[in-house]
Amino acid sequence: MLAYPQIDPVAIALGPLKIHWYGLMYLVGIGGAWWLASRRLHSFAPNWNKEKLSDLVFWVAMGVILGGRLGYVLFYDLAAYIAEPVRMLRIWEGGMSFHGGFIGVMLASWWFGKRNGKSFFQLMDFIAPLVPIGLGAGRIGNFINAELWGKASDLPWAMVFPTDPAQLARHPSQLYQFALEGVALFAILWFYSRKPRPTMAVSGMFALSYGIFRFIVEFVRVPDAQLGYLAGGWLTMGQVLSLPMILLGVFLIWLAYHRQTAQGASR
Repeated sequence: MLAYPQIDPVAIALGPLKIHWYGLMYLVGIGGAWWLASRRLHSFAPNWNKEKLSDLVFWVAMGVILGGRLGYVLFYDLAAYIAEPVRMLRIWEGGMSFHGGFIGVMLASWWFGKRNGKSFFQLMDFIAPLVPIGLGAGRIGNFINAELWGKASDLPWAMVFPTDPAQLARHPSQLYQFALEGVALFAILWFYSRKPRPTMAVSGMFALSYGIFRFIVEFVRVPDAQLGYLAGGWLTMGQVLSLPMILLGVFLIWLAYHRQTAQGASR
């Protein structure tokens, strides 16, 4: 068993002002995505300047934060937030939904693309390889907060989290998700997108890969206490929300290459 490192969730405390690691991880994700996007900007939109890219990053970040928070409220704990609406503002305590943030990013991309001469999937294909930076950073934030831990385990890398009332050695599922949703997903998308792909293919690869990784990790992650298991007692909400992503990813990849083949045959 490994010892949990006991990291203070508060990174900086200046009197009543407290800056949490969880919030800083969002800055890491947004900053990393902006830097990587700037390296690929010329090939994506030669007529865009850095200010245009900054606008895109801003609106996508708003989609992540607002969509992620609203998604958690709607998908995971609606009754509690109706009872205490002010909790919606305390994002440093966690309570963000990837699937809600994903919807927020899609809406922001649709809105921004419509006003800047890019189709929805052109923007999504550009954004998709940047997203794992934020996902990985967010999972590190979950680990520092000692939240979203896994099921009890006797594996040598299991940990006892200070927030666990039972004080059992558990899977560090946050680190599993960091490795898969952050590192592995980034590698897949970055190398896949280095060569020209038909529009929608990169978006499809993102949806497919993330959906598979999330579905797998959910088997060892403890579901939210207020929800438990769904679909007859064997699926979590994360798995229920990831299944459509897997199907969507397969469909988008098939459609992207099918259209490319059809366009080539018609020439």
